[in-house]
Amino acid sequence: MEVEDALKLVGEFGRCQIFLCILLAVVLQLYVATEVVLIAILGVTPPYHWVYDPLTTSGGHNASEEQRHLHFEGNFTSISSEWSLVDAQAYKVSAASSIFFGGVLVGVVSFGQLSDQFGRKWVYVTGLALDIVFSLVNAMSPSFPVFLGTRFMVGVMNGGMSLVAFVLLNECIGATYWALVGSLSSLCFALGIAQFALIGFFVRWWRLLALVVNVQGAAILLLSLWIPESPRWLYAQGRLQDARDALLLLGRLNRSKPKPFALTPRQKDSGASRSKILSICRSAVLRRRTLLMMWAWFVCSLVYYGLTLSTGDLGGNIYFNLALSGLAEVPAYPLCMYLINHKSCGRRRTLCGFLSLGGVSCLIIMAAPGQRGWWSSQTFSLLGKLCISAAFNIVYIYTSELYPTTVRSLGMGVCSMFSRFGGIIAPFVPALRSVWWVLPYVVFGSSGVTAGLLSLLLPETLNCPLPQTLSDLQVSTYHCLEEEESCLLREDAAQAEPGMGAEVSSEEEEEL
Repeated sequence: MEVEDALKLVGEFGRCQIFLCILLAVVLQLYVATEVVLIAILGVTPPYHWVYDPLTTSGGHNASEEQRHLHFEGNFTSISSEWSLVDAQAYKVSAASSIFFGGVLVGVVSFGQLSDQFGRKWVYVTGLALDIVFSLVNAMSPSFPVFLGTRFMVGVMNGGMSLVAFVLLNECIGATYWALVGSLSSLCFALGIAQFALIGFFVRWWRLLALVVNVQGAAILLLSLWIPESPRWLYAQGRLQDARDALLLLGRLNRSKPKPFALTPRQKDSGASRSKILSICRSAVLRRRTLLMMWAWFVCSLVYYGLTLSTGDLGGNIYFNLALSGLAEVPAYPLCMYLINHKSCGRRRTLCGFLSLGGVSCLIIMAAPGQRGWWSSQTFSLLGKLCISAAFNIVYIYTSELYPTTVRSLGMGVCSMFSRFGGIIAPFVPALRSVWWVLPYVVFGSSGVTAGLLSLLLPETLNCPLPQTLSDLQVSTYHCLEEEESCLLREDAAQAEPGMGAEVSSEEEEEL
């Protein structure tokens, strides 16, 4: 018996999986979101003006010179007011965001390989613990260089451990629930943005705000010590007894009494290294999928964080704008979850639709300068945020289904790595307004449309069996295509006339 069949015996989504879902898909994502968008509040510049103090030079000279002093107003503090990051120094705030995403880039690649080699659970738990430690040091930074350094390390741990947690959760539940859990994770990330805006509204001192958000992370860490290891990873490693014990633990926690079972040993991949990037490069199927998904991930990150981190440009209350930016994503996830599971849409067409519509929404902003009401730049900006959020949710689910278990975490890490390049560039794209006010939206719109069209070259994975090893890829893809074509033939035969339907069906079946 393979691990997929054994998981059905112990329960694909029982009490234990519901707890893991709440912990890793709900509470953890609320915490991760606060760390990702932390600079959206910490980097806001309070109202300020320059105060000129005349000073008389020493040394007997009668000449005098003026020295400027910054005076900040408002009822909150930020890193801008702490270290005077204004005017010529204002670029350092965007640099802090880019450095964080640079750390995330390092984290998703390194943690992906580490979790493929040493297991999901302890790599995730270690990363979460270090994430909290570096976040605390970041909140108490005595200087801006120290803030940048610790911000980079927070990005490494935050990006790496959240990726491994997503893989761990998916590998502990039935594959039919992956889309549901993935959509729930993305939904809670959006709610985490709104939650952070609410916390920031009441906590106006930036150091205290950076400390308060880690209380949630500490509680998650304590609960994470008791979660099981991924049975799919153990099975892919050939540790059959450990995989069986992990499955039985899930069964006990689910309060189910499965029949006795034994896991069937699997043959190792010939000539493929299970935990190295070369495994992906050697496979023509994986190489094609990886290149296409890397561009999709890059565009999703570029547009998503570009629109999120520029909420201050909307004018008005920064806390309200940030909360609205997060809440605008909420309708995307139930709609996305419905479409990707509908046979007429699936993963591929839904991803293409949301990426293209998000890009078109950003391009329409060029035709709505200064407009008010529903035909305004704010309306289409939020529509673009909704569409790109749905696309971001789909690429997580879609990518995890395109890779076999032996390199799934690594494959997602490679694709996620390229998305972080988008995150690194995103804080600087709004600065293109100084060249032409619509140029940022031209960048967002054109990249979204191209990514949407290229996604049509990917295979459909809806209702397809998940590959366990590299050798399963060709077989899995063949059976999935065969099943899809058979379903289409049956539908055509049912819609045709009785006599003609039987004749067409038999001819097509002979060709297959």
